Amino acid sequence: MILFRRISHSRAFSIPASTTSRSSPNSPRPLRLLCVILFLPLFLSIPARAQNLDNPLRSIEAEITAFSFGPNDAIAFSVYHRLKTKLYDLEHDDIWLEEPHGKRHRLLEGQKYTRGNQLFSYLTDSIRWSPNGHYLLVQLLTTTVQDDSGNASNSVQTLLFDDSGHEVRIDKGDNFLLEAANAAFLPDNNTIAYLSQAVPTLPLFSIKTTRLSSGSFPSPYEGRTFRDVAWLPGMNSAIAVEQDHSMSGPPRLQYLDVLSDSDKELATLDGYEGGLTVSPDRTKVAYFIDREVLEIRSLSNPNHLARVRVGFGIYCWTADESRIFLKRAVEKKSGDIIWFPVPPLAAIAPNKYIPVSQPTPVPVLHGLSFREFSLSSDGRLLGVVVPGKRNLLIFPLPR
Repeated sequence: MILFRRISHSRAFSIPASTTSRSSPNSPRPLRLLCVILFLPLFLSIPARAQNLDNPLRSIEAEITAFSFGPNDAIAFSVYHRLKTKLYDLEHDDIWLEEPHGKRHRLLEGQKYTRGNQLFSYLTDSIRWSPNGHYLLVQLLTTTVQDDSGNASNSVQTLLFDDSGHEVRIDKGDNFLLEAANAAFLPDNNTIAYLSQAVPTLPLFSIKTTRLSSGSFPSPYEGRTFRDVAWLPGMNSAIAVEQDHSMSGPPRLQYLDVLSDSDKELATLDGYEGGLTVSPDRTKVAYFIDREVLEIRSLSNPNHLARVRVGFGIYCWTADESRIFLKRAVEKKSGDIIWFPVPPLAAIAPNKYIPVSQPTPVPVLHGLSFREFSLSSDGRLLGVVVPGKRNLLIFPLPR
């Protein structure tokens, strides 16, 4: 959890979570962030029994809190770091980059990261690369002390760095976006789109935009609220799950042009539980309609779809889109990893029954449990974080 320990009273306390959002390289996913904030104690996992794994291609022996594959096998990662002050024990992750040949340099030294006189803790939730591989967006879950009594508030913010470790400033100002989740660079490597909490008590978000060169500018979707957004790689477009401010109507799947008010409704969904992603070739979208069923839908022919009963979790498409890898646990909690083939999509007439298949899961890495996992964009590598010590291990992608 994000921890403040008042040393003078030897008492630890956790702060009620806000409903602000989060993301991952293939899917900045707001509902997943909500789960992380609402269950912050999951960050302190119980040590697992020793696991004998095959020899990895690479390993990083550190207490990893997040990682992301970059271009040419570079890896950006964060390492848990505790910082002591006179009144509190704080959490301030260090952020590192390891180059393909193994050389590492630190992008952020956590103990030196301050902001005025405010005391705050943070943990790294996700790391995302810009299309050109030159910039990094680092999403933090933060808890800030508001007054001497120890009252505190939770929020989400995103830091900007370049791959050499320098701060990247927006319009020559700050190098961070407050209340910003699921941030992503658009193809120009200058414009950033992100989500901001729209309704304090509900999982609803608004789309915001800013540019490194000139700062924030109005979004064409101001006033509309979304459950989740998946930015399409290499395009100024996104797939979004839109819902009204009161969440009284059904969720609707939308195709959005991020920089104009051009949009197209693709489908009205039977339900939405989270995990919105777009396939690497941008032809399909997937999402959980409940805690068991993943729905996969064609973007060019939205009435072509398939449903698979696989159980809720965190998942990634393979680069060739033939398989989906799934960790059968929520974010920041350990679970086994399996893969299953992407089923063929079939045309379904409106208001007709949609069959649900149940694929046979193929276990990955002997069926052992892992805290985090990710696939490299080129489809060659699988990275996993082992529970307990939280070391990062890199393996060839299982066939």
